[in-house]
Amino acid sequence: MASAGKPRKILMIVENLPSPFDRRVWQEATTLRDAGYEVSIICPTGKGYEKHFEVVEDIYIYRHELPLEAEGAKGYLLEYSAALFHEFRLAFKVLFSRGFDAIHACNPPDLIFLVGGFFKLFFGKKFLFDHHDINPELYEAKFGRRDFFYKLMVLFERWTFKTASVSIATNESYKRIAIERGGMDPAKVHVVRSGPKLDRLRTVPPVPALKQGRLFLIGYVGVMGKQEGIDYLLRAMAYIVKERKRTDIQLGLVGGGTSLDEMQAYAQELGIAEYVTFTGRVPDQQLLEMLNTADVCVNPDVANEMNDKSTMNKIMEYMALAKPIVQFDLTEGRFSAQDASLYARRNDEVDMAEKILTLLADPALRKTMGDYGQRRVMNELEWKYEAPKLLAAYDALFASSAQQQLSAPQPAKEAARSD
Repeated sequence: MASAGKPRKILMIVENLPSPFDRRVWQEATTLRDAGYEVSIICPTGKGYEKHFEVVEDIYIYRHELPLEAEGAKGYLLEYSAALFHEFRLAFKVLFSRGFDAIHACNPPDLIFLVGGFFKLFFGKKFLFDHHDINPELYEAKFGRRDFFYKLMVLFERWTFKTASVSIATNESYKRIAIERGGMDPAKVHVVRSGPKLDRLRTVPPVPALKQGRLFLIGYVGVMGKQEGIDYLLRAMAYIVKERKRTDIQLGLVGGGTSLDEMQAYAQELGIAEYVTFTGRVPDQQLLEMLNTADVCVNPDVANEMNDKSTMNKIMEYMALAKPIVQFDLTEGRFSAQDASLYARRNDEVDMAEKILTLLADPALRKTMGDYGQRRVMNELEWKYEAPKLLAAYDALFASSAQQQLSAPQPAKEAARSD
């Protein structure tokens, strides 16, 4: 971890969320700091995180503006081009002020390898890739096709893995992609799951007002995007209200995203707007109040290649707060929740609605499932179990550097001469 008595310095780059709002990145950063690394982060600004520079808990944060939250090919091109410009600019700023020994790149997008590869080639810095999203599948989920741009995503992904000395996968599905599609040496791929920190996900008193005078509250926290399945959830709610004639249930949705306005309009179109609360992006306290008040929590992620292989933070956050869950039957979602969840048929909103009603009708089952999920987080999935795996990946990252130095050819000693 140290070189000649000096702490290693890490530069983390994340493009899609500000720090410390991005929970996985912040957990990684504070874990590295606690282990003696010096950490800097480059990230975008965001609501509540407008300062371009600040030091938070001894972590140096450099933020930059982004032109917009992308929608469509032109929007993504503009966003990613601006992000790369600022990432290069701020990386040089960090290099010549605080310095860094390694770049820790968090996708999406899979373009940060351009920054990592540049500093690896010209300045000898290490490059670690932290695989948060499988971008080819994300593109397919958003646009429904495997065209030229999908193939370009696959190419960027492979170049990212080729550039990385070590990569981190959030689950075994991502590890297989790194090895099979990315061509990564299995020994250089480390699984570090996104376990929650229980000191943040604390129990707070319920807020009855969030139920809007109704008996039950269904809770959701996450992004409002196309692949998150909020439309399925709203149709499930419409079935509950209109077909099952249940007017005693409120749905609370916490989170922002490109589809927030569209989903609010869709709730109006379905005639259920009064039964749905959209909070937008809110501070942790309001998020915790919603989840602690909820009787059941939901994960309506659409059944597709991306979501089937991805571990969703919200599932483990629900479990940490002892909330029973309803979700579609997806591989990694089932691995995380196990008996803490009921599993609806894939992309079947009516079955999701019926599973929700099953739980609301059975308080004992809700408690059994909630207690199971909380125990699983406390005993297996909490971040404290993943932190050593992150540090092991860093040991491997810098060990590979030392091995390369040792294996480099040494100049031959000049033969001794005698006169």
